[in-house]
Amino acid sequence: MKQINVGIIGFGTVGAGTYEVLTTNREIITNRVGGEVVVRRIADLDIETDRGVPDKPDPAILTTNAMDLILDPEIDVVVELMGGLEKAREFILKAMENGKHVVTANKALLAEFGWEIYRAAERAGVTLAFEASVGGGIPIIGALKTGLSGNRIQACMGILNGTSNYILTKMAQENLSFEAAVEAAVTLGFAEDPPTLDVDGTDAAHKLAIMISIAFGSAVDFGHVFREGIVAITPDDIRYAREFGYHIKLLAIAKDLGDQLEARVHPVMIPKDHILANVHEAFNAIFLEGDFVGPTLYYGLGAGRRPTGSAVVSDIISLARDVVMEKRGMVPPLGHVQPPGKAVSIQPMDALVTSYYFRVSALDTTGVLSTISGILAQNGISISSVIQKGRDRKGSVPIVMLTHEARESQAQQAIRLIDELDVVTDKTVVIRVEGNDL
Repeated sequence: MKQINVGIIGFGTVGAGTYEVLTTNREIITNRVGGEVVVRRIADLDIETDRGVPDKPDPAILTTNAMDLILDPEIDVVVELMGGLEKAREFILKAMENGKHVVTANKALLAEFGWEIYRAAERAGVTLAFEASVGGGIPIIGALKTGLSGNRIQACMGILNGTSNYILTKMAQENLSFEAAVEAAVTLGFAEDPPTLDVDGTDAAHKLAIMISIAFGSAVDFGHVFREGIVAITPDDIRYAREFGYHIKLLAIAKDLGDQLEARVHPVMIPKDHILANVHEAFNAIFLEGDFVGPTLYYGLGAGRRPTGSAVVSDIISLARDVVMEKRGMVPPLGHVQPPGKAVSIQPMDALVTSYYFRVSALDTTGVLSTISGILAQNGISISSVIQKGRDRKGSVPIVMLTHEARESQAQQAIRLIDELDVVTDKTVVIRVEGNDL
């Protein structure tokens, strides 16, 4: 029976999870591959700490030098799970130069340096696989590359960051402040301390850029993907949203506009009867719509040792089958044998047209609402609904509004003018609304 040798760079949470899946389900994997998948080398700066895996690796296969496995002629597949950018990029490119297939879960690397890495894989005639880079254990990359490959993807909306979703869930269910919900997430191990890339939208934007690249066959300029986090959201906003019939989620959104593409990550008020509105805790969910298949939904744990390790192993199995069948580089990284000639054009955020939620904190004086309404009207924005509550602190009242559809540039200009009013006591909170056409 043919043996497929694997080298793992990075033996942290995901690396240990990958090793655990490979060893625990060794018999199942062998049957599905038609060959034996063997972990030949593991590289990590720390090779002393016990990773808590049931079948502990032989110390002889552990090394602190990643080049030991990259240059090992017996290794067929290099699995990069160390994270980071420059070193990971260096190791992946070197592995490809040495004829190794590569598996990675590194979404930041692919979002920011993907085009270079995709081309390197094609030049070297090896396969680059990255199922675990988006959605943890959810097989969304495979769905885009194969299951939905006969469709034009018209829309993608997803909860792609479990940490932010956990924080918003706790704020909604337990009326916690943002800070208290973050503390709970860190305590339970759902978040780094501090969870900056999670709560500012960067992590979800990385994943969205990868999905767009596959859907359209061209690497996306990550800098053009709009991102905004959840730091300004309060339990009051969540409560007001509920009164209007919505829940608040951090969504990654892409929509095919024909000649351009919407690509944005930000808090969204979504109708509470929509399936994405009812995804809670640290779970992820991705809503895709194709021109022939229609709407589809993918749901599961978006992070963690075992779910992400499962996704990494799915890539290893796919590559191991290619090795057994003596095929190399059969599927291009983005799933397009003949990629489109032009790069994806991202619509400027100022051109977005949507409805808005505004929460204005203002002094409790006569005529404030009419003044604010006048500014909105001057900028072509009409009000759909208003909630005006009692004082939330001495002299200040929240004025909460939903608008009809307006252009982003108009909304931002109106808010700048409103925040300049002497009667306004705090920066206005703005949340975009996705309508019932979802």
